[in-house]
Amino acid sequence: MDEKETIEIGIIGAGGMGRFYAQRFSIAGWKKVNICDLPEKYEQLKKEYEGTNINVLPDGFHISRRCDWIMYAVEAEYIDAVVKRFGPATKIGAIVGGQTSVKKPEIDALEKYLPEDVHIISCHSMHGPAVDPKGQPLIVIKHRASDEKLELVLRLLSCFDSNIVHLSAEEHDRITADTQAVTHAAFLSMGSAWKENMQFPWLIPHFVGGIENVKVNVALRIYSNKWHVYAGLAIMNPIAKDQIMQYAKSVADLFKLMIQEKEDEFRARIKEAGDSVFGGLQKDHIPILLDDQLLDEFSLSKIPKENRQPNSHLSLLAMVDCWHKLGLNPYEHMVCQTPLFRLWMGITEYLFRNPSMLEDAIQAALHRKEIRSDDMEFVTCARGWAESVSLGSMEGYQKRFEQTASFFKDQFAESTAVGNRMIAMISKNMSSQ
Repeated sequence: MDEKETIEIGIIGAGGMGRFYAQRFSIAGWKKVNICDLPEKYEQLKKEYEGTNINVLPDGFHISRRCDWIMYAVEAEYIDAVVKRFGPATKIGAIVGGQTSVKKPEIDALEKYLPEDVHIISCHSMHGPAVDPKGQPLIVIKHRASDEKLELVLRLLSCFDSNIVHLSAEEHDRITADTQAVTHAAFLSMGSAWKENMQFPWLIPHFVGGIENVKVNVALRIYSNKWHVYAGLAIMNPIAKDQIMQYAKSVADLFKLMIQEKEDEFRARIKEAGDSVFGGLQKDHIPILLDDQLLDEFSLSKIPKENRQPNSHLSLLAMVDCWHKLGLNPYEHMVCQTPLFRLWMGITEYLFRNPSMLEDAIQAALHRKEIRSDDMEFVTCARGWAESVSLGSMEGYQKRFEQTASFFKDQFAESTAVGNRMIAMISKNMSSQ
């Protein structure tokens, strides 16, 4: 009999990614797709999936006892408690993994609470539930399993049309720290700074232009999502903490040089960082983004392009300085890129490989005193986010996140639509390279 008729799929957690996986498996023709959430959500979830071939079960015990492939789609903060509760009931010979963005706590929980006769193969789709998975990286971690079980998992996941990348849990956490944690910190700091200044950036001339469109749309995209998606990645990944702290330090160090107008020292530091990150690129290197003008169509602003004003791009200058200080080569991790990281890398690369644009940014950073207050607020917010992460406070992270999200909430619908078109463009560009 066809395995699509016999293999039972189980998903514990009906958040965005849990639902996304269930729907993809169902569309692909897997006949026994099961999902559950908290017991108090059981009746409502049954109503939502009524008339579909996705089967809603009361809780994780029902999933664990009957399913051949089980995915824990829960927040990283709760993975230990959820696996502790349901893991011991896992069916003999089943394959179990998780979808958390930090793998060490997840693997530790699976090892601790699952029976020894259960296989552990974890995964992580490097995108959110609103993104087309085709061509996107999908991490697979064979931790404790036979080759036969791995082949089954790969057949299951083939319906996503994603690029499978095989890593260990340790490799996964280091790469996601490199590619996601600091990227998120930069965008979170931008949003917080705009909120503290009571600014809608699309109404301000020095936030107009292709690069600025990416900053604005991605920052709003992040704030329109759930806070725990980013908190778990930042707080529970020890590597991420160090990198976020370095980013805040790079932001502050560059700003100190700016306000003292130490031009020679500032230029030397930017050049050293730029040479370290981008100096090794070959002449035939294909840019991640085609050009800044390509991004002009993804604007929320009504300000004419000819009225745009130079921006210091402190967030981008500091990112390259941060990579340099940490000895990181971000290009090594493009195989595990997220759409947001690709956009971030694209605008950073474009700035540093466009001499006239980089010069405009340096001049603005050193001499445009009218934007100093914006840069100062960005410094403050970058440090604030770094402190929140270093303290390991989920509650503090949530409060800081939701305060800023509330400020921008009326713009989320439009920015999400524009952001989706922008990500589709960059994904198309990626697939053609």
